[in-house]
Amino acid sequence: MPASRNHDEESLPRQLSVIGFWLLIVNGMIGAGIFGLPGELAKLAGEGSVWVFILCALMIAPIMLCFAQLSSYFHGTGGPILYASSAFGPMAGFQVGWLYYISRVLSFAANLNLLITSLGYLWPDAMGGSMRIALAFVICSMMTLLNVIGARGAVRTLGLLTVVKIVPLIVLVGIGLVSFDVGQLFPHVRNAVQITDLGAAVFLVIYAYVGFEGGVVPAGEARNPKRDIPRALIAALAVCALLYTLIQAVSLTTLPALAESPRPLVDVAQAQIGEAGALLMLLGIIASVGGNLLGAMFSTPRLTYRMAIDGHLPPILGRVHPRFRTPAPSIILYGAASFAFAVTGGFVWLAGLSVLARLVLYFVCIIGMPRLRRKHGGGPDAMHLPGSLVWMGISLLVCVALLLQVKLDSVLVTIGCMVAGSFLYYYTRTLRRRSIGEDDRPEG
Repeated sequence: MPASRNHDEESLPRQLSVIGFWLLIVNGMIGAGIFGLPGELAKLAGEGSVWVFILCALMIAPIMLCFAQLSSYFHGTGGPILYASSAFGPMAGFQVGWLYYISRVLSFAANLNLLITSLGYLWPDAMGGSMRIALAFVICSMMTLLNVIGARGAVRTLGLLTVVKIVPLIVLVGIGLVSFDVGQLFPHVRNAVQITDLGAAVFLVIYAYVGFEGGVVPAGEARNPKRDIPRALIAALAVCALLYTLIQAVSLTTLPALAESPRPLVDVAQAQIGEAGALLMLLGIIASVGGNLLGAMFSTPRLTYRMAIDGHLPPILGRVHPRFRTPAPSIILYGAASFAFAVTGGFVWLAGLSVLARLVLYFVCIIGMPRLRRKHGGGPDAMHLPGSLVWMGISLLVCVALLLQVKLDSVLVTIGCMVAGSFLYYYTRTLRRRSIGEDDRPEG
């Protein structure tokens, strides 16, 4: 079997529109972070914290524009795997996909625990040991089943969760704008943002904008991937940047003690409309984390599906359910792995890996842009980004700046995962070569 199969050999039906990809990207970006971020950010940047969201949007924009251009070159499943393998070979594509897959398993497990903790406010018994495990199993099983039985049902549910989580945020912003004090957004000289605090604030907020890369993975199920995915990426960034900025602005003007609040948006909503507001925001948090999990459950198994049909993982992970036309084995594997990490808690010390894996992914894909543009940029549907080399240079500088903030233990764990991935890669290739050799032997 060749290292990379033709994308036309994929068996997943093309039924996702630009709205479906927008939902996946937005839910990848808007997770649980924005519900707790305003308070931490206020500690670091005070009255100037609104501008940090704008600055970080400007920092992530070049990276997302680069991915918009890259996504217009391909129509198969895999996203970053395709970009890296086409630019630097199958081994690079496998390592990018392998690291990203591990980071998504760990982040899913972490967010699943956060979802159960949030449910604990409404249902205290959910915090107990055995009940917590049972609840994690039920949530993982339901999301796994929902994704196995069909992409359309999963995307519809994702749309519902998106509405439920965004409505409380829009209500909070709408009420807050009535008594909006623009002057409070400008820090006074005596309270000017210190450069050390500004740097910490930037590296805190930038991660509210990552997660978009999961939305480009299921391109093999898009009706028109070269057109719809770039549009969805740009629209998602515009919506998230506007929403984040307004949330921080309203939170600052509504809650003077924002920096001391352990649940900032819940406290802001409570200050606006009482206990009903707090409950509404709590439901928004649950829906937000749930949407983030469901989006991850949809897109991440497509990574192992892609690597399996490329011959880099066992063939079973590349199989498609004959009735539902979904990569069922890959979905089940992801659900089982996420549940295992969630209940054991072993993912906590690896949390930094999720951040580092994304930065490595961004760096590898962006640095391969010139080669990919020469190979694929001449197509009629390819996006032609004005000044693409400038955007690429800015994106790489942002990645390097963020990589300098990664802790040594995350780097060591990442190297260990890459070594393990290399053994798996070559072991699978060896088994496939032996299998092909046995199939080619003459009978008798």
